[in-house]
Amino acid sequence: MRLEPIEKTSVISDLDFKKSYYQPGKPLVIKDLAKQWNAYNKWTWDYFKEIVGDKQVGIYNNTKSDAYTPINKADDYIRFGDYVDMVKKGPAEWRIFLFNIFNHAPQLTEDFTWPENLMKGFVKRAPMLFIGGATSITHMHFDIDMSHILHTQFIGRKRILLFPYTEQHKLYRKPFEVLSLADFSNYHVNSGNPDYNRFPAIKLARGYETILEHGETLFMPAGYWHHMEYLDSGFAMSLRAIQRNISGVAKGLWNLVGMRNIDTLMKKTAPQWWYEYKKEKIFQEAEKELKYAK
Repeated sequence: MRLEPIEKTSVISDLDFKKSYYQPGKPLVIKDLAKQWNAYNKWTWDYFKEIVGDKQVGIYNNTKSDAYTPINKADDYIRFGDYVDMVKKGPAEWRIFLFNIFNHAPQLTEDFTWPENLMKGFVKRAPMLFIGGATSITHMHFDIDMSHILHTQFIGRKRILLFPYTEQHKLYRKPFEVLSLADFSNYHVNSGNPDYNRFPAIKLARGYETILEHGETLFMPAGYWHHMEYLDSGFAMSLRAIQRNISGVAKGLWNLVGMRNIDTLMKKTAPQWWYEYKKEKIFQEAEKELKYAK
């Protein structure tokens, strides 16, 4: 992999952000954007446990999906308060995915402001909380709705690996899915992941990496592939903004309505055949990338 650090800045003007990052689709970490929010100091494990501790939530382990795995199916269910107690004790390879805590505690929306000076099109009905125990992993994928994301970290640190959408075949994207076939777990240490012998095109992929600290906000442009590893137990909030062009909106709608339904149907009716078919296509596309690079 050919990686460079994601640029970080404490503050940035609206004009500079739009010209240098939003329009060209380049990631950026804004260090102080969220530090003016009440949420910066107010949102803690104990506070969340107090207001939504009795809610049942789906939790996910570190196992990558296979031919039989439905999209976004939780591996277990637990009370949120019990989950908090578990991750506060130390390493716990469990995370909560797309938890709309604001449905249960709408007063939380008063603790932050929508940064509409930076971009328009925020989906205000659906800010999402992402929570993980230390060592938990969000595997390499891109967001199915193709939205721009402002991802703010609260409590703990998170290691993040990013690639533009155009690197998809070098990353061994599964057809009709938003996932990579390769495992990037602990990519930063010599752990054998990703497996360059099996997935040699990954060596050609150009991307970015950073460690996101408490209070920092990552701008992740639409379609960016991302892999995240929780260095500490912590949580983050994503604010999503729909692309402001017809092609971007159309791509997101196709992914949500067409692509996902086709994949779900095939996984139910012919899971192993579908998996093998997709694997063949994956390696065909990767081989094209390798030949092009020679």
